[in-house]
Amino acid sequence: MAEICRFLGMVVTMYFEDHPPPHFHVRYGDHRVVIAIDTLAVLAGALPPRPLSLVVVWAALHRSELRNNWTLLARGGKVVPIEPLL
Repeated sequence: MAEICRFLGMVVTMYFEDHPPPHFHVRYGDHRVVIAIDTLAVLAGALPPRPLSLVVVWAALHRSELRNNWTLLARGGKVVPIEPLL
């Protein structure tokens, strides 16, 4: 697991050699969610509405960086941290 970003109590990660489609994981307290990078659709899990909307806004702003990190991990590299939503 590689941590990409942390903001407002949320931790954004990706897993090495994870399955397609390209996606990221978010932990927020006891909640977990998996979000597709290309569509920003929830693939699994759930977050409360407000944190979910904030993480989707963050992901939309950083979609190219998320895609780049997915590619880096697929090639065995290390992720590049992404700026948090302020």
